[in-house]
Amino acid sequence: MRAFAWFAVLIAFSLACMAAFTYPAWLLLHPHFNFPFHRIGERIGMLGFLLGFLLLARRLGLADRRSLGFAAPRRAYVRELALALVIGALTMCAVTGSMAGLGLLDWQPAARYGAAGLAALIAKRLLSGLAVGLIEETALRGAMFTAIERESGTFAAVALTSVVFAATHFLGVAHIAHAALGPWSGVALLGGTLRAFAHPLAIADAFLCLTAVGVVLALVRAITGNTAASMGLHAGWVWVMLVAHGLTRPNRAAPLQFLLSRHDGFTGWLVLAWTVPLGWGLAHFYRTRRGGVPRAAGAL
Repeated sequence: MRAFAWFAVLIAFSLACMAAFTYPAWLLLHPHFNFPFHRIGERIGMLGFLLGFLLLARRLGLADRRSLGFAAPRRAYVRELALALVIGALTMCAVTGSMAGLGLLDWQPAARYGAAGLAALIAKRLLSGLAVGLIEETALRGAMFTAIERESGTFAAVALTSVVFAATHFLGVAHIAHAALGPWSGVALLGGTLRAFAHPLAIADAFLCLTAVGVVLALVRAITGNTAASMGLHAGWVWVMLVAHGLTRPNRAAPLQFLLSRHDGFTGWLVLAWTVPLGWGLAHFYRTRRGGVPRAAGAL
């Protein structure tokens, strides 16, 4: 498990950078820019992760297209990504439709959107979905998956990347008032970022749901031998979910409101129930698919 341990250290390093360097960076930037303290911390954490990732990729022999999940020819990769994007969007539309059918969503926020506003929302959320899919799939089911699979096998790679995938979704945003800023504010920011983990039962439904989603994406990655399909599915799911967040809000008065998590008002027991048959169907589809991306050596 040395490969996984290295990635765990990388995550801890990025969080430590946020705690240690946010306040000094704020002191340098604040006289010239009005950046929020927490935003500076987020960027420092991302920068620490990126720098550590580049070093780790070289150390573990992951600095190549195949290890990062891009082994397929470019044209085939883009074709499979686009197909998976459509599948992801359609399946998440079905999930959202079931939420609406059960009365779990309040559509009042949609009233403020005209045709132009709705088109802009859909386009912006598509770009956000593609960005999230590219970053998370390359890091998790690209480099991390490859490193763990080489050392410990596919099962470990699927399980461990899925748990990390779920955990990263609970890194929160902590706002610290300007008047309260001081030398220890970076540590306070870190505590706020991790506050969700202080109440594990409150996030259990969302955590299990996201872990299951991670398992589905990891299985698809293992079956296809690259990240084209997992990236497309991930982007399609995020796309529709973000559009739904813009157009709706959770209906907490609904009798079945417990099916949506308190964490984000979307993931939870209902999405988890959808994920099981959806995962089986996607695994079957990609195992039997012909004429798609050539399978990499060792793919399931």
